[in-house]
Amino acid sequence: MTADQLKAPPTSEANRTRGAEEDHGGPSFDVNFRSVGFFILFVAGIAAGLLFVLPEITSLDQTWRRIEEGNPWWLSLCLLFTLGMFVGYVTLFQSVFVRGQSNITWRESYQITMASLAATRLFSAGGAGGIVLTAWALKRSGMDARTVADRSISFLVLQYLIYMIAIVVCGYGLRYGVFPGNAPFSVTVVPATLALVITILGLSVALVPTDFERRLRGFALRKGRIGRLAQRLANGPAAASAGMRDALSHVRHERDPAVAGAVLYWGFQIAVLWSAFHAFGEPPPLAVLVMAFFLGMLGNLLPLPGGIGGVDGGMIGAFVAFGVSGSLAFVAVLVYRGFTFWLPTIPGMIAYLQLRKTVDRWRTTPLNYTN
Repeated sequence: MTADQLKAPPTSEANRTRGAEEDHGGPSFDVNFRSVGFFILFVAGIAAGLLFVLPEITSLDQTWRRIEEGNPWWLSLCLLFTLGMFVGYVTLFQSVFVRGQSNITWRESYQITMASLAATRLFSAGGAGGIVLTAWALKRSGMDARTVADRSISFLVLQYLIYMIAIVVCGYGLRYGVFPGNAPFSVTVVPATLALVITILGLSVALVPTDFERRLRGFALRKGRIGRLAQRLANGPAAASAGMRDALSHVRHERDPAVAGAVLYWGFQIAVLWSAFHAFGEPPPLAVLVMAFFLGMLGNLLPLPGGIGGVDGGMIGAFVAFGVSGSLAFVAVLVYRGFTFWLPTIPGMIAYLQLRKTVDRWRTTPLNYTN
């Protein structure tokens, strides 16, 4: 075996060819008329309920008229901040997944990230659709499965570490008077404590050896089927540990673009919501705005496409719990979701179609990866 062969990337040409033969299309949730039709009907039902049923039940008919009276200057800022949000998201993706000699361009990173956001909205709650599509695209580019898994975990850790830190800081800061604003115990200390515990437990995963499954190899040989099962189960903690360590390496690196991308991604979303409040009235104190925003985002965990209804209702409820006017919170959250959720759906679907062509090109000329 020559020195060049020893240095070859782990994904061989044969594996790439076999992967291309096994996957002539996209991931299993590929766009089709039935799924798109279901989504349109679902959204139409939600819209009909909001437009006709909710105003009758809660006397919010005047709230809808307020949307037409929103300050156009602040609404223009909403659009500008929305664009900034996607710049941050693409920066985070590019910094985590594209390294070494990989030549995935910023344009291709845009296609993957925008298509994954559309997949999240159309096919799955909790972001699973976007994760599947991202993994599919990266594997088709020639990245081996273990690297995809490690860097996907790193990507999610960096993204949600900012989330957890914000809840801890704002929750305790509001409760103990560091920041101005109402501070009910149930929406400050309780979520802040849970976020702190989850963060500590998550960071402890980095203590698991990244070669945990290899260390169990001898045990697997001695214990037969049970040992082999234990070794396979060890793959998850090992990948999680590698991803966590990779994320922490980004955090320790001074002025790392991945960390900046994660901060911009969340920061610009909050700026959209802040501008939406300004378009119709006075926004709540910044710490309250941040806390209610992140609490509302927990609605993404509900089994709804893209958290539709769950995020909106959760965010409005959180603002009301902090003493913000319900009608003002309603229009502000609705406008925020319009800019950050609905507006990017069409360009996201276009990006998916563009990504399909990019993947076809990768099949004939796969990229080379080095760490």
